[in-house]
Parts: sequence; C-alpha cells; structure tokens
Amino acid sequence: MFSVFVDFFKNKDIRRKIWFTLAMLFVFRLGAAIPAPGINDTIIQLGSNSILAMMSLLGGGAIEQMSIFSLGVGPYITASIIIQLLSMDIIPALTEMAKDGKKGREQMDRITRYLGAVMALVQGYFIVQLLSNQYGVVENPGFATYLYISVIFTAGTMFLLWIGDQITTKGVGNGVSMIIFAGIVASMPNNFRTVYATLVGTDGGAGGWTKFIIYIIMYLLIIVGVVLMQMAERRIPIQYSSSRPLNRSKGDLNHLPLKINSASVIPVIFTGALIQGPQIIASWVNQDAYKWLSDFFDFSKPYVLVIYGILVILFTFFYTNLTVDPAKIAENLDSQHSFIPGVRPGKETQAYVSKVLNRITCLGALLLMGIAVLPYIVSQLTGLPTSAALGGTGIIIVVGVAMDTIKTLKGQLTTKQYRSFVGR
Repeated sequence: MFSVFVDFFKNKDIRRKIWFTLAMLFVFRLGAAIPAPGINDTIIQLGSNSILAMMSLLGGGAIEQMSIFSLGVGPYITASIIIQLLSMDIIPALTEMAKDGKKGREQMDRITRYLGAVMALVQGYFIVQLLSNQYGVVENPGFATYLYISVIFTAGTMFLLWIGDQITTKGVGNGVSMIIFAGIVASMPNNFRTVYATLVGTDGGAGGWTKFIIYIIMYLLIIVGVVLMQMAERRIPIQYSSSRPLNRSKGDLNHLPLKINSASVIPVIFTGALIQGPQIIASWVNQDAYKWLSDFFDFSKPYVLVIYGILVILFTFFYTNLTVDPAKIAENLDSQHSFIPGVRPGKETQAYVSKVLNRITCLGALLLMGIAVLPYIVSQLTGLPTSAALGGTGIIIVVGVAMDTIKTLKGQLTTKQYRSFVGR
C-alpha cells in the first residue's frame, strides 16, 4: 500500500490533483472555524442524543461553533436522496431526465441544487431558532436575525458545493464525499482526546491505560470489519452465448457482482432523518411537543435502539431494491446475449437475482445495523460520548470514501501508465 502512495506522488498530474484537493479541504476547515455574524462567542456542547449530533459529525463540529459552514453539505445530500427517490417512476419528468444521458443528469443536478438551497434555508432557520432557545447563542433573537443567519448558512452550503465541484473536476474526484470525509476526520483527534480523558483521566492507573489500549484495538478491528463489509460481494457466474464450443479458460464465463451492502450508509441517513425530522419541526411549532419527542426518542432507552435498528434494516432492503433492479439486470443480460448457467433468461433470471440479492442484503443489513447502534451501546456501558464511541456512521463514510478515492486514483494511474507504454 505504501508503494501505491509513492506511485501517486511520482505522477505529476495525480500529485497536482492531490495538492489541489488538500488546498480546497484547507479552505473548508478554515471556514468551519469562522463563526457566523450575530452569534455569541460560545461553543455549544451537544448532547450525545441530540438531534443535531449527525449534522455535527458530518460537518466536523462546525455546528457546535455556529460557523458559516454549520450545515455542511447535508441539505444537498438530503435533496439528492429525495430527487433520486422521486425519479424512480414517481414523477415521470424526473424519470425521463434520469434516462436522458448526460443532459438529463445535468438537469437533475441543477434541480437538486435548487432544492438543496431551499432545504438549507429552511433547515438553517429551524436550527438557529432551536439553538437560540436552548443555548442562547443568538445575540438579538428574532425572526429577522434568524433569517439573516440562515441565509449565511445557506450561502456556506452552496460555497461548499462549489468547492466540491472543484475537487471533482480538478482534484481527486468525489468532491462532496471528500468534504464529508474531511469533516469526520477533522473531528477524530478531539474524539480520541475525549476517550483518553474519560478512560485514563478518571482511572489514572494501569486499568485506565488498559481500557484505552483495548479501545484503540477494537477501533482498528471495526475499521477492518467495515472494509471487509464494503468489499464483500456475491459473484454470480455469467455465460456469454457463442457459436464456438464453451472454453472457460478463454473467458466465456464472467461474473455479476452483487455487494452485500449495496445501500452503503444511506439507510442510516434515512433513519436519522425520519427520527430527527419530527423533532426539528416540533421545536419550531411547539416546545412541549419537542420535549416529548426528544424524551421519547432518547437513545439511552433500549426500545429506541430496537426501533432504530429495525428501521435501518427496513431501509437497507428498501434502498437496495431501488438501486439494484433485478428486472433491469435480467433485461441487460438478455440484450448482451448472456445468461446465468442453469437459469432461463427473462423472468426466471429476474427471480433468481432477486432471491440472491435479498439473501445477501439480509447479512448486509444486520452488519450495518450493528455498526449503527454500536456507539449508543458503548456509550451506555462506558460513559463515553456517542460521537467518540466505537463504530457508527462516521467510520462507514470514511472507509467508503477512502476506498473509492484510492480506487479512482489507481485507475487514473493505470490509464496514464498505459498511455505512456503505447507512446500516446
């Protein structure tokens, strides 16, 4: 792996992309430390069960400082999910755009950005009012002030999208994902410092150090487990029709890869939005309703973890079946004159792929659910904040983005080496 990074920096073009990406991420982290105007000089300490904990995670703690980048790219991610769902034969116009190639994708991206800006404005207003009521962070509370700060938050989100576009076109790619990645990684040192203070600072002896070392080892093991989960796939053999006799050694057989976690981290985000949404709305409409919902969805209660885990599993199946269409796979195989050995083309192929997909998704959903609820369980057992506990959404995102980025850079490096070999 070290030699791969050395090869990256030996290549002039890839080295330039890496440095450009790091410069853009530095701008992001610099802006995350700039507080929005009209905010008291106060760092908010969000509780482990706060409805803003996920947003704080994705933004690298920017919301705790009420910075100009407090919303991060969260509104855009939510808008992307909504548009993607609506394009699944729900709104015909969006469905046609999704099938219209590059032009259609550009139109959908434009609509997504407009929706993201609207959601950022509304979400920013709700959050500013909520934090003002709970922590008194706004100097002159009122409608005009809340709207002013929410407009600044919206501008910060759109600026981050511009940075993401620059990283995508001039950097290593996956711009929006890289911003989320940088936010989570930036919060890790503080998390480890919190763990050290909790485990070693309270004990102080060999027992505290033992707990801290065990924590580090378990953290690394969970990262390895997430890597294996992200890479694991079921390969269904595919045979191509040929007029010549079957010769597997010459490549007549290929594979159809189905990942056990095709939904990635989206089900966890869905579940969080479903639980957080009513609380955010209630905080604006009725404080008593907000307090009741906050108490009902307190993650320190076992039944909430059960509800959370079940929803993650259900959304995993839901999103997997939206993104991986067995009927489309069967149609593509038939159009490519290929088939699954022992399975008839058409309906039988569709049923077979659907059966295999549901079986492996079962395992993927259970693993994803376990990682999602693990921080809350560890927090209850050890007293650590949820953000610093083992597992969670952050690890899944960081591992996924890191793997995709390395894969992309390897592909670019291989392409450039091939072009140099053929003299182009």
